[in-house]
Amino acid sequence: MIQVDFSKLSPQVVWRHFETLCTIPRPSKHEQQLRQHLKDWAEQRNLETYVDEIGNLIIRKAATASKEQVAGVILQGHLDMVTQANRGTQHDFFKDPIQPVLKDGWLIAENTTLGADNGIGVALALAVLESDDIVHGPIEVLLTIDEEAGMSGARLLESGVLTGQWLFNIDTEEWGELYLGCAGSIDIEVQQPTQYQTAPSDLIYVDLLVSGLKGGHSGVDIHLDRGNANVILANFLNDYLSQSNGRLVEFVGGTARNAIPREAVATIAIKAEQLPELENAVAVI
Repeated sequence: MIQVDFSKLSPQVVWRHFETLCTIPRPSKHEQQLRQHLKDWAEQRNLETYVDEIGNLIIRKAATASKEQVAGVILQGHLDMVTQANRGTQHDFFKDPIQPVLKDGWLIAENTTLGADNGIGVALALAVLESDDIVHGPIEVLLTIDEEAGMSGARLLESGVLTGQWLFNIDTEEWGELYLGCAGSIDIEVQQPTQYQTAPSDLIYVDLLVSGLKGGHSGVDIHLDRGNANVILANFLNDYLSQSNGRLVEFVGGTARNAIPREAVATIAIKAEQLPELENAVAVI
């Protein structure tokens, strides 16, 4: 792992903005600190800003001379990020900055999410706003809230507030690809009646952990057959507990609605003499 010197990354203006984003906490529904920072940044450069009722930030840059009649362009990204940390990692996403590192030529955050979704899109839009060598028509940068946890910013965007003709969403995954549409999303909440029992006193408690998986974005990587920690652990428990008459005490896995779970842990109660059998069952997975 190599600590990142952002001044050596190119294009430097983009990475400078991304470095700033890494220092400002921005969980979904808690983007106010970053929004205020960017609002102040824009106003210091005499750019027009507007925050709508739901909390989206719009920054406007006037057209360069003789380009006032050119169709306006809207650059859109989102302020929030997925906040996940590996088990055992102490990171407060409401206070602590992201710590990027370079690994095999890639910028990552070891043991936490990086926030490049959509921090890099926001950084690109800010670089355009900051530039003084691009001839352009009117530019609006729309930075929405809550994309990762419900898209309320996009859904409740104030009607008629945008004036541009063309909108480019800077939140894609493939370099050089342009999408003309996208699928929607749906949340499903499943409830099932559960009966709780007091565990017999002659049982011991064992933690089972699935970890080390690659994870990924459920909307982009779901077809790559990456391991899902919840599914792996649930399948194992379904078979093992039914055969051993063991008891499930607790199951925890996954912390984000749109991320493939990298880790899951369950606590089960079994008889002490069943421990070697459990160890053998785990070893052959």
